[in-house]
Amino acid sequence: MRKSKFLSVSVSTALVASMLLSGCGNTDNNASTGGNDAGNSGSSAADSSAADSGESSGDNGGSGSGEGYVLTDLKVIVDGTVNSVKQETEPQRTIREAFIPQLEEAIGEKIGHEINIDFEVGNHTNYSEYVGRMFVSEQYPDVMIMSAAMLRQYQDTGLLWDMTEAYENAEFQSRLQLTGIAEGLKDSKGRLYGFAPTYGNGCITYVKQSWLDNVGLKGEDIKTYDDFYNMLLKFKNEDPDGNGVNGDTYGFISAGLIGTEAPWINYTAEFWQDAYPSIIQGEDGVWYDGFQTEATKAALERLKQAYFVDKVIDPDSYTAGTKQAREKWWGAEQVGSAGVFTYWAGNWYNNLITNLEKNDLPKDVYELAPIAEIQNSWGGYLNRESPVWVIIDDGDGDDSREQAIFDAFLDTMLDGDRVQTLWTYGAEGLDWTTEAEEFVTNPDDESKRKEYSYAEGEFHMRQSLADPNVIAVKNHLDPALVVAPLTNGYVSSNDNQDVSNKFFTDNCVDAPSSPASPTYSERSSEILDARDVAISSVVVNGGDVDAAMETYVNTVGPLVDQILEELNSAE
Repeated sequence: MRKSKFLSVSVSTALVASMLLSGCGNTDNNASTGGNDAGNSGSSAADSSAADSGESSGDNGGSGSGEGYVLTDLKVIVDGTVNSVKQETEPQRTIREAFIPQLEEAIGEKIGHEINIDFEVGNHTNYSEYVGRMFVSEQYPDVMIMSAAMLRQYQDTGLLWDMTEAYENAEFQSRLQLTGIAEGLKDSKGRLYGFAPTYGNGCITYVKQSWLDNVGLKGEDIKTYDDFYNMLLKFKNEDPDGNGVNGDTYGFISAGLIGTEAPWINYTAEFWQDAYPSIIQGEDGVWYDGFQTEATKAALERLKQAYFVDKVIDPDSYTAGTKQAREKWWGAEQVGSAGVFTYWAGNWYNNLITNLEKNDLPKDVYELAPIAEIQNSWGGYLNRESPVWVIIDDGDGDDSREQAIFDAFLDTMLDGDRVQTLWTYGAEGLDWTTEAEEFVTNPDDESKRKEYSYAEGEFHMRQSLADPNVIAVKNHLDPALVVAPLTNGYVSSNDNQDVSNKFFTDNCVDAPSSPASPTYSERSSEILDARDVAISSVVVNGGDVDAAMETYVNTVGPLVDQILEELNSAE
């Protein structure tokens, strides 16, 4: 990829800033989750993207059509949401080795020639930092995943290709059902720099039913914050796990005291309530700093009481990533576990149940409706802005290469048939098949034993390679969330997933839009850093809220004011 003229000083500043702390919280004094850095690929992504022919040189006069560009190699960077390209374990590597050739073949059939796809998986917990480091090193991919907040951060830097016309003319438009998703991602000028194949989804607060039973509570009676907090106190001080010991458990565990990306409060919603600790647009259209509000001060006091004073929140929540938090919640050793965990709706509800059962624990999980304080402020749980796929603009003034990437990789992702099936369910023959077969899960446990039988031609998911007692679920696209459905009849879900998706849909509202301004793109990490320090000083160290807020204002107040001026003066 030719990018030597690409980065201006201001864009470089934005990338360095995002590398430091954009939603990753990798310092000793912050309130977000931590994690390890991922390595860089060490090679420029698109140097060899074109075939060795005159047609594929990329010098086609900026026609906006990819027809004259033969795309043979594609560098793709993803976070942890593309399950079929992970390679941390042997089962994952086996699936990856099958999935990528299948995807290459299916896409090749669509575009009329072979294509090689190189997938690199960034560290999921620290993905924002990973992306920032990658851009600073100028090791650019062709296409990659970003959160909606990252899209807002980078869309005005010149890094991302304007895909507005490509999206409007995409083949999948004839099957599109959720057109509002793309509209919500457009910038102030109506231009689109990111493609969202699904809507965002959000989190539900889950409670172990057996713990409710053991302390004499009913989930339907948890209607207010006082009810919620009383439940946490009982889980902390009594014997909810039934091991005969009081006080060896916690009420609540989370992946950070505040999220690593917008909508920020979804993992700890009952504590934040009406507060939104980020720059937010009010109902009157005016942008303001939601962190500098009385609502945020009250939220910090609630978190301080729960974490520092009463210790109903597992202290690991301060640094835990999502993997650590969920594995501690469903772990076979329930001493030190917690009764309440707020996590993603749909497939993850089924995963929580499955893993509790796998560890021989009571598997019933209660989905808690939004408490009154959430319902009366937001209207429900927050449905986050959709994650997106973006294409890196090579800056040569010719769109043919970028259009070819869109046609090959993004347009086919929602083809309704084979390519979309692979993106949805993973590797054929390993994750799913249409071949006749019979199998049994938990064959040696009569209470869990289940028999499966499928006829030839009947689509079904297979046993997981990682655990033959678990059925594989999905790869990247959630069939319940996708904006354009499969048309081949390949549908696989389970009752738990369906129940949870409906519960969330019935109890959610769209999250606030992320801000976008030049200074915010360059320096938002400074605000996140100062915010996390303030949260830590109050919640973790038991400090004074007003003093922490004063430090925050002294540190980034002028910067916040500058960003608000840009946002509120924009056309």
